[in-house]
Amino acid sequence: MIPDYKKIYSDLIEEKYPEKMNECIKILKKKNFGVLDVISIHNILSEGSKKDVDIFNQYHRAYDEKTVKIYLQYQVDHKLSNNQLSKHFKITRNSIARWKKQFPEYD
Repeated sequence: MIPDYKKIYSDLIEEKYPEKMNECIKILKKKNFGVLDVISIHNILSEGSKKDVDIFNQYHRAYDEKTVKIYLQYQVDHKLSNNQLSKHFKITRNSIARWKKQFPEYD
């Protein structure tokens, strides 16, 4: 069972960030609310936050198979190295290397 992130973020925005509702409403209205949507809303809400908080959050991200494949396909489409992809999405190079071993069709 996964948490209802759509409901969690809707409540969070209403209570703590009502001024950012307009930026997030398009994402919250999506029928299929996925991991990439959670990351997008989190980035909107954490704009201007301290770098330490962002680094902490990077270590606690979890990616489902669909999201991993989207990232790896993005790398193939844009002809990026692991290093470039890691900087673009703020993911460790080790994670990308591990994903490529799991999904050799993207290597």
